[in-house]
Amino acid sequence: MANAREGALAAIRQVGIIPIIQALDAESALGVADALVDAGLSVIEVTLSVPNAIQVVTTLVRSHGDRVLVGVGTITDVANAKRAIAAGARFIVTPCLIPEVVEAAATGAVAVLPGALTPTEIFAAHQMGGDMIKVFPIGSLGAAYIRSVRGPFPNIPLVPTGGVTLENVGELFAAGAAAVGVGSELISRDAVSRRDYASIGVMARKFLAARRVVSTESVFTTDDAPLA
Repeated sequence: MANAREGALAAIRQVGIIPIIQALDAESALGVADALVDAGLSVIEVTLSVPNAIQVVTTLVRSHGDRVLVGVGTITDVANAKRAIAAGARFIVTPCLIPEVVEAAATGAVAVLPGALTPTEIFAAHQMGGDMIKVFPIGSLGAAYIRSVRGPFPNIPLVPTGGVTLENVGELFAAGAAAVGVGSELISRDAVSRRDYASIGVMARKFLAARRVVSTESVFTTDDAPLA
């Protein structure tokens, strides 16, 4: 079971982009998920704000199997954490630090990304068992904050969320983010309401392209660069 959890964390790091699905109905959520998968995003977070979110997770797990890593977000209590795990969720995301949910994820052998913001919260979340720490909301703080926090905590994987855009995603990865969580900037509420899944797929490809650019640039450091 530990290997399954480690595999989930490795997948999140590899993909780097965690799309956060919020929709007004289960059918739209499934349509969005399929568009994201078709675009190449194999990690998906379904928030509990989606009607029948647990059933959406069950359907996604059944239809995509191990090809897609499905997680559940906005979990604030143990009961919903257990329901998500039973439905096949491979990772749990919380909006803030909730120790009993972190413990439930550990018991269920799934990865957990507790929410935190201040250095004290980030350290506490990691000490309590958080596998990766969701730094939320990052919008007003930006990449400089991630870089600053990485100073004293270089070994804590940070996942900035809430305000991640195409314009700043590269900066966040360059600052040391292990992954990012992206909501409405990737999954437009207007596109969801119009069931315009094609445009969501286009945005997904743009975020993935931005991620690949940063990954390619990070291959060479100043020391590794060939001499002229």
